[in-house]
Amino acid sequence: METAAPFRHRSYTLSLHAGKGAIDALRGEVDRSRAKRAFVVCGKSVAHKTDLVSRVSTNLGDKFAGVFDGVETSSPLPSVLAGAAAAREAGADLIVAVGGGSAMVTARAIIILLAEKGDIHEICTQYPPGKAPLSPKLLAPKIPNILVLTTPSTAMTRAGTAVKDVKSSHRLELFDPKTRPFAMIWDDDALLTAPADLYLSTAASAFSGIAASAASPRINPLSLADLLHALRLSLESLPLMRTDPSNATARMNLVAASFLSNRALDAMRGRAFGLISSFGHVIDTLYDHISHGDASSLTTAWCMRFNLEQTAGGLARLAKALGAAGDLPEMAAARRAPDIIEDFYRGLGMPVRLRDANIPQRDVERIARDAMGDFYLHQNARKIESQSELTELLRQMW
Repeated sequence: METAAPFRHRSYTLSLHAGKGAIDALRGEVDRSRAKRAFVVCGKSVAHKTDLVSRVSTNLGDKFAGVFDGVETSSPLPSVLAGAAAAREAGADLIVAVGGGSAMVTARAIIILLAEKGDIHEICTQYPPGKAPLSPKLLAPKIPNILVLTTPSTAMTRAGTAVKDVKSSHRLELFDPKTRPFAMIWDDDALLTAPADLYLSTAASAFSGIAASAASPRINPLSLADLLHALRLSLESLPLMRTDPSNATARMNLVAASFLSNRALDAMRGRAFGLISSFGHVIDTLYDHISHGDASSLTTAWCMRFNLEQTAGGLARLAKALGAAGDLPEMAAARRAPDIIEDFYRGLGMPVRLRDANIPQRDVERIARDAMGDFYLHQNARKIESQSELTELLRQMW
């Protein structure tokens, strides 16, 4: 008799408010946390091109402690340090992150720096030569945070935080489950403030994680259910960001897809396609002209092909979910999945080769070298034996 594969499922307390006027629930959540000084963290576009800070401050009333509007793409260290200093001066006991992934990540980094002693280079994940990465335990109590989203993001419920070291162009990774938000707000009007291209990029980045997770060989029925629905929502709603960018339902569905992806990953053990994240992180960090979405469209299908033999069953499952498996044998179906993902990105007008994104061929060696030091490379189904393997793959991608 066949036995069921064992799995674990983790969950945590989270309040979610979605729809028209959902932002009005903010004050109640702040009161529930017993915070007295709620400090807003956002970027300049949110602060000066939308009415969101005004709506948030009005809702918070006497608990509004001020705003830091210096969030920048990829959360560079100088802006994070400036945000931490501003929050400390304001006496913040709760952070409200308003925006997309960079606002969320910057807010989490600020929360960590407010509580932990030591330089960020000392408390971030360390990479001892020849050994597995080591993430120091960040044990100090943390102030709570609430997210008011303007775009989809796979960062929304993560315990990990990555800050860009502008001097080295490397990521400084911090891990602390205590920085997960205890409440999120998906307000219709807030989601409509993001430009269509930005919304497409963030949702396309989330789509990469959804597809790769759905193709993982090690998956459980709870995660698979979340991922299959997230996949359907993404396939239906992403093209609308090109044809009907003001469609509020499509925008909400893409946020829901990102959230389902986050929830699924929390219930899964490891990743099969860690190379997608590793390449994506490096490309995203090195090139300011490449968006998060473009980094995903450039890497997803190629890294699936790289892992084909080790993940054939999962990729065949993905092909079936995409309606492309038919009666094909497992390996033949598995080969179809990356091609469909690549075609989908191409149909959205996104680059699928490095040269399409104006990445010089001479940079292939550096991308490979930097990817070798990324945390997620250790979570790839096909073990990477040497940098030369990545260099060869990047040459094919170019």
